[in-house]
Amino acid sequence: LEQEGGKDIEKKRQRFKLHLDPFFGTKPLSQIDTFNVNRYKKTRIDHKAAPGTINRELAALSHLFSKAVEWHWLTHKPALIRRLTEDTGRIIYLTTEQCKDLLDAAIEDSNPYCYTFILIGLETSLRRENILSIRVENIDLNKRVIYMSHGKAGAREQPLTQNLTDFLKMHLANIPADQVWLFPSAQAKNGHIPCIRKPFQRVVKAAGLNSDEVTPHTLRHTAITHLVQARVDLPTVQRISGHKTLAMVARYSHQNGAHIQEAMDILNDRYHTEG
Repeated sequence: LEQEGGKDIEKKRQRFKLHLDPFFGTKPLSQIDTFNVNRYKKTRIDHKAAPGTINRELAALSHLFSKAVEWHWLTHKPALIRRLTEDTGRIIYLTTEQCKDLLDAAIEDSNPYCYTFILIGLETSLRRENILSIRVENIDLNKRVIYMSHGKAGAREQPLTQNLTDFLKMHLANIPADQVWLFPSAQAKNGHIPCIRKPFQRVVKAAGLNSDEVTPHTLRHTAITHLVQARVDLPTVQRISGHKTLAMVARYSHQNGAHIQEAMDILNDRYHTEG
């Protein structure tokens, strides 16, 4: 797969390194049958991995099988891989009060980057990996944007709130002039922090929130949900969130019953309020 390249190769590499390789070990591809794959799924479920997470790992394994057949390493795929059903229902997001509690807890945490990470997530809706890979040179405080060279929807400019702009202005004034990454790491091969899950979970717990439900991706859900609840039109929300399609944004509207009811009350008043 490394030589073949393709979509999300870095994420596929991580899925093999963290989960697939430790489980299957040195077992030849031809011997990874359906029984072994089902054992893998059960093990990951027992470790509380989300169905969507497991499905991405299974997709990486399936891709490897496909390439092995293409490269004549195998004559056929050795296993039938059935994906798990993913829950596409309730979206977990934070209230404004919970956002404040989370930021307050982050200020008190020992990790120097957690507050910045959380603030950017809440005030941009950027994905975790996009936040952690922000280059200092791509932050334009005058235009109030961050230039994102990579993303699921392609290169784009991420707009910033005034509050985040003011914070970044102060933050950038206090970092070394030659710092390349907003979240630098001397230990990381690419130069920036690859993951912030542990300190994030610590901050979530300190804020009195459920660390099983509130993940870094919850910040993205929160920002988008509050935009929708504030009656920002969906095409504009899509422009801010960087979603590929409007349908992916629309689900945030569908799951907010109170927001929808308010809209219907507005329609009702237009028809039935006496003038």
